[in-house]
Amino acid sequence: MSMSVPDKYAFRVNAELLVPGQKLVLDELTLAPLAAVRVEEDDLGTPALVIADLEDGETLRIAYGSAVRVAAPAPEKNAAEAVRSVPTEEETYAAVLAAAEAAHPEDRTVKELSARLGRGLNVKAGSNLQDVRDLAHTLYVDLGDAENALAVCSLITGLGFDGNYGRWNWIQGALALAAHITHETGDREASAAFAQAVRAGDHAESDPLKAKLSAELLQRQLNEPNLYDREIQRAAEAGDEHSERDWRILRLDTLLYLRAHGGSQTYSDAELQRRIRTELSAVRGLNLDL
Repeated sequence: MSMSVPDKYAFRVNAELLVPGQKLVLDELTLAPLAAVRVEEDDLGTPALVIADLEDGETLRIAYGSAVRVAAPAPEKNAAEAVRSVPTEEETYAAVLAAAEAAHPEDRTVKELSARLGRGLNVKAGSNLQDVRDLAHTLYVDLGDAENALAVCSLITGLGFDGNYGRWNWIQGALALAAHITHETGDREASAAFAQAVRAGDHAESDPLKAKLSAELLQRQLNEPNLYDREIQRAAEAGDEHSERDWRILRLDTLLYLRAHGGSQTYSDAELQRRIRTELSAVRGLNLDL
């Protein structure tokens, strides 16, 4: 069934998003290359099981929506820390938070968010999911810490879409950020998996009419996104750097979302990548003035 695991590099992905050619991480010493993946439904027509056929002929049955670890190639020397995308078993939830706080002991936002999350993570609480996303966002956008930002993202990127769009909004934000970070560090396989997971809720509606309306809304969001141009211009003209920064953060989040969807008719992938880098520079520049 397996081969030896050459390193600890991996990323989390929902079982239904697995694709042939990937290697499942079964434990710290075992990889299982995938030959084929299919989904089986229960008697009511709801996706229930992911059937993973392995290259050696064996089969794994995995619950639909559950998170599994997939091996990622060892990163290049200069990106070693940044693409270490998920905590291994010994790198507990608490250790991820402690590492982030230790890296930025003087940052008040990191300290406050880490303290709140240190009480425990309730994945059914939108406020907890928001704190995780906000901590990762602060680490990467404000502090330029890709390593810890990616580790924090991975605390929730394994969670699937459960029909609650309020909670999904924060998980999706972490996935989009993780997709960008791994893309920037050259791990295209991990980036593609994160980007695919971002889209998990796009076609979840089972009612035909609602599904059609949802698809039309998604298409408008992709092709006619609100990038807050007027709000940013007004804040800049008024010299209100706090407001300008807040609006630029919203623009950045929208760009990351669009980038994870592979672009749109309005913005190509390359254009989105350019705009994301421009926005990051603008936000970090404003931070220096505040």
